[in-house]
Amino acid sequence: MSVENIKIGMLGLGTVGRGVYRIITGNGENIKRKIGAGLEIKKILVRDLNRDRGVELDQQLLTGEINDIMEDPEIKIVIEVMGGIEPTLDFVQQALQNGKSVVTANKDMIAVYGKQLFELAEANRADLLFEASVAGGIPIIRPLKQCLAANRINQVIGIINGTTNYMLTKMTKEGSDFAEVLREAQDKGYAEANPASDIEGYDAARKLAILASIAFNSRVVLDDVYTEGITKITATDISYAGELNYTVKLLGIAKETEEGVEVRVHPTLIPVDHPLAAVNDVFNAIFVSGDAVGDTMFYGRGAGELPTASAVVSDAMDAARDLLRNVPGIISCTCYDEKPVKDMGLVESRYYIRIQVSDKPGVLASIAYAFSDKEVSLATVLQKQTDAVTAEIVLVTHKVREKNMQEALEIIKHLSSVKAISNVIRVEGD
Repeated sequence: MSVENIKIGMLGLGTVGRGVYRIITGNGENIKRKIGAGLEIKKILVRDLNRDRGVELDQQLLTGEINDIMEDPEIKIVIEVMGGIEPTLDFVQQALQNGKSVVTANKDMIAVYGKQLFELAEANRADLLFEASVAGGIPIIRPLKQCLAANRINQVIGIINGTTNYMLTKMTKEGSDFAEVLREAQDKGYAEANPASDIEGYDAARKLAILASIAFNSRVVLDDVYTEGITKITATDISYAGELNYTVKLLGIAKETEEGVEVRVHPTLIPVDHPLAAVNDVFNAIFVSGDAVGDTMFYGRGAGELPTASAVVSDAMDAARDLLRNVPGIISCTCYDEKPVKDMGLVESRYYIRIQVSDKPGVLASIAYAFSDKEVSLATVLQKQTDAVTAEIVLVTHKVREKNMQEALEIIKHLSSVKAISNVIRVEGD
């Protein structure tokens, strides 16, 4: 295939869409020299033709009709940056059915409908590329699929939500409480008015499902990911973690074990000298371990107009190269295995536990006995006085199965001397 320009249809012109437009038009000559043809945006689907888009462009590019893109044989690549599931999924399916390659930043759609979309792309000899769906401008999908393909990946652990990382960084550095840093994150535009997707861990869970599917060559969907958010993390927990030489991060953790693929998102204590402990503010980082390469880490801005647009345009360039070589669809789904997902009760971890108790003799012994009865071994015990009648006990365990830990906690919370189990946070990285 030999052409001067490869025509593109865009779905959406929001924050990321503007970035895509700016990169393609601003770096056009450089892109053309790298791939052997130019990228030309022919049509952009928008909901409101009269809205100010915050970017100078020819108004003739805009359309409110999806068929102006889907039925145009000149348009070979569709870039989807409108987000959401409906009607986005229908549009992407239509594009693939028409043999158009699709580039998307849509983690929600890929995490839930990735299998069906890959099958559709393969059947119609079209590319489906989604680098921007995880960690914004950080290259991670392509490295897992290509650069690290010779490895057997045994774990992927990452900070993959910038909003929660910003909040936990502020709580750690300034001793702020959760509500205060959430308001600040919303004021700065890092968190939405309804922040549930970020602070409850759902955003990270979608991304982890995608990463685990690629890393372990087996389909992992959103419902497979055990998910906890950061809403229960307090300045007190962060302070105690510091005393123990840990820091608190919301991590996505995926491991391949003999019992199946382990996928979980939750707040985690990690040692202060762990590489991920130094990843602060809105930055993301993904730690990958392979049998041949050892440990590698990918770091950068996980969101934002231009970082995310950078990944989108790079995917569009790859799709264009495949069209020029007449091999669209060569990049297929790599989920060729069917590995079981490990039951959360079988997952092993260390634990940080903070308990409010009556300040009287024998309390710690009764708690220790309950743990011992469920084969939970204690590594560290701190006792803090809160008032004349109440003490706070902070415990860190050795590695134990989740099932055993939950059974022990169920016994402990009913002890007469225990007023409250204030928090339970998993510990990783030692």
